[in-house]
Amino acid sequence: LRDHELSFYAAEYERTGFQGGLQWYRCGTSGVFDAELQIWSGRTIDVPSAFISGRQDWGTYQRPGIFEAMQTRACTRMLLCELIDGAGHWVQQEQGAEVSRLLLQFLVANHAR
Repeated sequence: LRDHELSFYAAEYERTGFQGGLQWYRCGTSGVFDAELQIWSGRTIDVPSAFISGRQDWGTYQRPGIFEAMQTRACTRMLLCELIDGAGHWVQQEQGAEVSRLLLQFLVANHAR
């Protein structure tokens, strides 16, 4: 991130806190929310879906096979699935023009259906 972007995020996190950014880790690793998470176990996402990530984002590779499972089992109408070179976890900041291009591609393709 450029210095002015980093300053913006730091100021927002100072103003609002960082709880939202930590909730995934709390929900997915603490065991406290296992019963609530099981409600969604085995369910699929059945609306037009897109996944855009940086090819260098560790999250995509965190659990072997999960990236492929998302495309073949979790999302029944996956229309777009892209890993963008030269980007990591903050793909929208690192490769903003490419993310915008892919989102527009997804929206146009979905609107035509």
